[in-house]
Amino acid sequence: MIKIFDIKDTDVNTIVSRNIEFDRSVESAVEEIINNVRKNGDKALFEYCEKFDKATLSSLEVSKEEIDEAYNNADKDFIKTLESAKENIYDFHRRQKRENFTVNQKDGVILGQRIIPVSRAGLYVPGGTASYPSSVLMNSIPAKIAGVEELVITTPPDRNGKISPVILTAAKVAGVDRIFKVGGAQAIAALAYGTQTIPKVDTIVGPGNIFVATAKRMVYGTVNIDMVAGPSEILVIADGKSNPSHIAADLLSQAEHDRLSAAILITDSRDFALAVQKELEIQIPLLPRQDICRTSIDNNGKIIVVGDLKEAVEISNIIAPEHLEISTDDPFALLNSVKNAGSVFLGRNVPEALGDYFAGPNHTLPTGGTAHFSSPLSVDDFIKKSQFIYYTKDALEKVQEGIVDFAKREGLDAHAKSISIRFEGQDK
Repeated sequence: MIKIFDIKDTDVNTIVSRNIEFDRSVESAVEEIINNVRKNGDKALFEYCEKFDKATLSSLEVSKEEIDEAYNNADKDFIKTLESAKENIYDFHRRQKRENFTVNQKDGVILGQRIIPVSRAGLYVPGGTASYPSSVLMNSIPAKIAGVEELVITTPPDRNGKISPVILTAAKVAGVDRIFKVGGAQAIAALAYGTQTIPKVDTIVGPGNIFVATAKRMVYGTVNIDMVAGPSEILVIADGKSNPSHIAADLLSQAEHDRLSAAILITDSRDFALAVQKELEIQIPLLPRQDICRTSIDNNGKIIVVGDLKEAVEISNIIAPEHLEISTDDPFALLNSVKNAGSVFLGRNVPEALGDYFAGPNHTLPTGGTAHFSSPLSVDDFIKKSQFIYYTKDALEKVQEGIVDFAKREGLDAHAKSISIRFEGQDK
């Protein structure tokens, strides 16, 4: 059963601490996998597929025929929903696109910045206990808007060597270029370093388990990554007028992801807290993933009773949740006080699942308190910036003495010389 805490009687830091311990054995295992893939390429990938996925493959790449078959056999209403979601995601993310700029200063100086998309991006799409066509859309569409030339997916196959048809269908709708039947840390290694079949990418995005997250962290620097994502989180701020069955359902929508997921309610009403606690006990046994939900809610779930909604936001800012729901009469009155959250869902009719699938803002979000300093996946994750500088000789001459002096004060005489040599022997 979820625990209820009264903020007056408990240290807030004790309540919000998650204490997820880092497993050194995971890092060791991932390092071994990465090294094996770097050394042996496709051979290592086939072996890991047999070991971890229990599948024997003849080819790592999904064929065009497999993709077309999945799409053609897909439910037409599902495709219609995917297309509508794609439009919403595109419309939101297109507004994030940056533009080049040039500054033409007088006296022969031109400065500027260029926005350049990465050439190739790799998208990791989880498999296992659930498949995530929503992640395909959320990760692919910003990359397309950025102008990425080639977009590839890695995702684990089932025991028959097949990829979930819903993932293949979403990939076709999103315009993904290539798809590979590889999961886990080995997929991240293949994307980072390349193999005989899988091309090396410039950036890797997408969620995954602890092995995937660790692998992403370890290859960062060889490639760019979006973030190192941890277990999913939801925090709901709700007043006593909210519907307890709705809020319980919202908490469970994240609890069902993983046994390490965290679901937190902060409310100004103890009666409401008790009603949600009761409702969770009604709903959990009805869910197919009830075992996961039970562990998540019992171990990581919390209900915090506070004095008022202002205090609720203050605690939320300490936690910096991945998903924040504000279920109040006027959620916009609290929005400007929210400083740390991945994505904010406003009002009584905006469950987190709306953002997961359809509304448009990205669902790949900072977890584990990293919303204190990081942001949701965006078009920016698929671009790089380059600067340029142009000076005429006259323009350089006007500033050369100051630059030479600056360089010498840093003890970098060659820097100074690279400026002054252009004017040596010149008539004054």
